[in-house]
Amino acid sequence: MSKKRSEKGLGKIKGFSIQFLPYSEIRNLNSDERIRKILNIVLGNNILFLQGKLKSEEEARLIGDTMAMINHLKGFKGIELAVISGNGEEGFIDKFKKSIVNFLISGDLDSITIIGPATIVKEIKRNPKKIELFLSK
Repeated sequence: MSKKRSEKGLGKIKGFSIQFLPYSEIRNLNSDERIRKILNIVLGNNILFLQGKLKSEEEARLIGDTMAMINHLKGFKGIELAVISGNGEEGFIDKFKKSIVNFLISGDLDSITIIGPATIVKEIKRNPKKIELFLSK
């Protein structure tokens, strides 16, 4: 079986893991601590599935910090990031209730943020029915 895999080019990705981070683990952290925690996970060759999404300022800072790290860390080529949200087909009352809950907990729990090192994650494609995560060889 492994011979067939190597013939097809499968199984050539160096070690990585997938980690799920519930929002409850970052809820009480400030922006600096959130970004540091996420970077530590991603720099460990992990693809991170984060419950919820970062604030726009935190997302921009995360991208900026990783861009600054590219020339300073050997083999680091940045990150790939995508936010997957619900389809938005709820009625007005449901949207209103959801926005109150999201405001109270300071996060959007109906979203998933995927963050991975660019050396592993080649591309993340999303559409309403599926998420495609393309890995580098």
